[in-house]
Amino acid sequence: MAVCALAACSRKPAPHGPMHVEVLAHMTPIKDQGTSQTCWAYAMLAALETEHIGRGDSVNLSPGYVEYMLSREPDAPESKRGMGVTCINLIMKHGLCAHDAYRAFNPDIEPPRQVFMGGVVYTPQEFARSVCAPGEYIALTSTDDEPYGTEVVVDAPDNWEHNRFLNVPMDTLLRRTVRAVRAHRGVCWESRGHAMAVVGLARDTTGQRYFIMKNSWGDRDADHGLVYMSFAEFRQTTLAVEMPREAYF
Repeated sequence: MAVCALAACSRKPAPHGPMHVEVLAHMTPIKDQGTSQTCWAYAMLAALETEHIGRGDSVNLSPGYVEYMLSREPDAPESKRGMGVTCINLIMKHGLCAHDAYRAFNPDIEPPRQVFMGGVVYTPQEFARSVCAPGEYIALTSTDDEPYGTEVVVDAPDNWEHNRFLNVPMDTLLRRTVRAVRAHRGVCWESRGHAMAVVGLARDTTGQRYFIMKNSWGDRDADHGLVYMSFAEFRQTTLAVEMPREAYF
């Protein structure tokens, strides 16, 4: 499967030539995870944000809130690593708030206990369920070590919760990811070393196809926080993908 390093939440963007952008979903501003190992939270929340913008309902969510709640989980690793489904599980349990209400993790500052959005006051749990309904997202993987069409536990340290993923052929996973992105749905991609939201499709001058990923290292690089990943690299490095269940089936 994926070949990225386990030790760091990092991925060096591959160089590329001029790109023809076929699809690019609307996004919230690029965030910067700094030295945190919580790229999975940034990626999953970015996917939720894109999903809601596609519905005409803009939200900008707080990775710092997720990191704070992770720090309250006794079984969470000290590295703070996890997966997209870890983020979903945490917000289903502890809730969520807007980015402006809790901009960065601080262990000495509690996140807000109320969320104000669109003139409505929510508890964090109510707000989380308005952003992501229970069971709304499906977690997918592809391994020929297990039967396709079955739910498997992804064998990776980041899956410390032992979450189960629907195992599908890589051709199917690639095709359904392309379809979801074309429809501007919220998609989270993960390797063994990093996680990003998938926000678009592109081709280079030779016709090679790419996914456009929304990264979480700030926007000061040449592509302003976006990463172009070839379909070939997607096939080689993908560990898991999360997308809305209705976008997959």
